[in-house]
Amino acid sequence: MKKLLAFLLGLIAFPALAQTGVSTPELASCDAVVQKFMERWKIPGATVAISRQGKLVYSRGFGYADLGQSHPMEPSNLLRVASVSKPVTSIAIMKLMEEGRLELQHKAFGPDGYLDDAYYTSVIEDKRIYDITVQQLLEHSAGWNRNAGVDGFEGSDPIDFPLHVAQVMHVPNPVGDSTLVRFLLSKGLNFKPGSRFSYSNIGYLVLGKIIQKITGQQYESWVRQNVLQPSGVLEAHLGHNLLADKLEREAEYFCPATKKSCYGTGKKVPYAYGGANLEAMNAHGGWLFTARDLLRLLLAVDGSPTRPDIMLPSTLDTMTAPSQATKRYAKGWMVNKRSVWWHTGCLNGSTSILARNSEGYTWAILLNSCPNTNRFWNDVEALGWDCINSTNTWPTHDLFPPEENASSLRVVAATTGTAKLSWINGNGTHRLVLLREDHPVNAFPNDGHTYASGRIFGQGDMLGTGNMVVSAGSDSTVTVRGLRPGHTYYARVVEYKLGEETSHQPVYTLEGNPVLQFRTAVAQSVAKAKRSTKPVASKGRTTKQAKKSTPAPAKSESLQPVDQTAHSASPLLHLRNLLNWRKG
Repeated sequence: MKKLLAFLLGLIAFPALAQTGVSTPELASCDAVVQKFMERWKIPGATVAISRQGKLVYSRGFGYADLGQSHPMEPSNLLRVASVSKPVTSIAIMKLMEEGRLELQHKAFGPDGYLDDAYYTSVIEDKRIYDITVQQLLEHSAGWNRNAGVDGFEGSDPIDFPLHVAQVMHVPNPVGDSTLVRFLLSKGLNFKPGSRFSYSNIGYLVLGKIIQKITGQQYESWVRQNVLQPSGVLEAHLGHNLLADKLEREAEYFCPATKKSCYGTGKKVPYAYGGANLEAMNAHGGWLFTARDLLRLLLAVDGSPTRPDIMLPSTLDTMTAPSQATKRYAKGWMVNKRSVWWHTGCLNGSTSILARNSEGYTWAILLNSCPNTNRFWNDVEALGWDCINSTNTWPTHDLFPPEENASSLRVVAATTGTAKLSWINGNGTHRLVLLREDHPVNAFPNDGHTYASGRIFGQGDMLGTGNMVVSAGSDSTVTVRGLRPGHTYYARVVEYKLGEETSHQPVYTLEGNPVLQFRTAVAQSVAKAKRSTKPVASKGRTTKQAKKSTPAPAKSESLQPVDQTAHSASPLLHLRNLLNWRKG
């Protein structure tokens, strides 16, 4: 009886976590392993993805994605990946090397270096800085020791004290990544370049600047076009500091710590939202990914024949060869003798790990909390191995969603209450069309769930508030009836796969979907009524005569697109990127 009572109390203390994504019975043991880990460390939310021989066999969400703990974490949620951004930057550098546009032994700074302008060289007093090479930056042997104190701080990593950097460098808050680099350049080195290993965030910021200098493009833009897109990655962006600026489907981060705002307001704010300056971390720690798209990236550089690689085998060998300074780190990757590559990351409110082994397994684990103790990290690094080792039978399905979205969404015919939409299909097997009245679509389908459609608006399944499913099939057109005259509607086409390849469970692509805004015509009777309506004076007050207006005939008010086809990614991102070309 006592044992039963203890068991029931345990269930109350640790209620079953919400689980989302395609249920995979063969990996039920992995569900249990992840849940036990989350209960032990009180992790609010997690996404876990595992691939085997190039196929995404496991893609699950656990717990909650929001601070209010009302929205379950989904495999489609984006999370900050912190220092797992370093492999992304390393891959970009190796691509430039393979193309002959960069040499690893080339100097980083000075007249013989890639960054030769006075913006950087004017603050350099320690001449050893001119000896730093690209390879040393990749391998964390450039000469900076972030554990050595500077200006009264315990460490020397300027991302930890951005307000001080702004004051010393006489720039406004929040400081940009270029200013952080200049600050550390002005402080000199802690050891001779190449003589030993010392982990350095700033070294990877410098690599980001080198990418920009060589390509003439923004770091994010070049990486997206030349690394992510060729890898099939859609779900990746540089993140933002504030909760108000979070991206579509981005999870929220749990962190009890506070810090003075990096915006210089003097107010204490959540460390995860304005305490740390994520927007200045880009090339070393600023990326957001889904777990499944981290695997797409890794599978594009893993040397396995199961999926095409984006680099030559010789380039991959160079990238993953242990450095002279330490056998445990290569170029953007931790490595060991068993041909395991991995990297971890932690920011206040987020944890990440990306790994692959020589037996054809890769895994990515993203959390929206970071306890950051040695025991915690031991468990994080063991979690993927525990999932793999506890599984005896593996599914043959592939849960990667389509890589190519539908496109060219448009209105092709309309009457007052009817609209026919047309698009070009992507490389999925099916499309889900969502339509919402007066507001953009703001709720999305979940992997593993099918939805009923209704060609009469309002009769299909509803996602969230007012997001109606009007089509779910393999077509490239849909005619929707029951629309209200004179109203604005927003459409979104979601590409998905459904069939034997996915164990007959749908997996949806939610990034970069085509969207369309249009307005229905006003009915002729309504238009006539508006033309004949005269203002009536209210009792007890005088009203001004309304100006007469002559509306266009109703027959010419056919369904009118307000905007051309767009994509679901925020248009503000491009503007922010242009403005942030060189913050500082």
